[in-house]
Amino acid sequence: MGRQRHPKFALGYPRAEYPAELAEAVLAGGGTQDDLDARSIAEDPTGVGQRLYFQRVPEAKTVKNRVHLDINATPGHRPTPEELGSERDRIVALGASQVAFHEEAWGPFVERHYVMHDPEGNEFCIQ
Repeated sequence: MGRQRHPKFALGYPRAEYPAELAEAVLAGGGTQDDLDARSIAEDPTGVGQRLYFQRVPEAKTVKNRVHLDINATPGHRPTPEELGSERDRIVALGASQVAFHEEAWGPFVERHYVMHDPEGNEFCIQ
């Protein structure tokens, strides 16, 4: 396994481990341990604070400490394509613009997200 680049904790939160069933499903669906290691979650153990998601990306760093927000369209469950599209439409009506749509497999799961720009051109995603 390569060098770990994920935080061990953030905001005092412990790093959340994948539920065994999820890890097994990703591996059984063609994913690898590297696929699992490329993502990390830190959750407030009390369930009150924010949930932080970290993801390794293949691109080299191009600017200083850039932050990219991913917004969950349906907190608590994976959105259907219709729910995701409705959230995109809602955000566009608020002034954002769609840049791209991505759909890819992560093990047996299909992940979809829209890359968006806010009115000032800052990039974010809805998933």
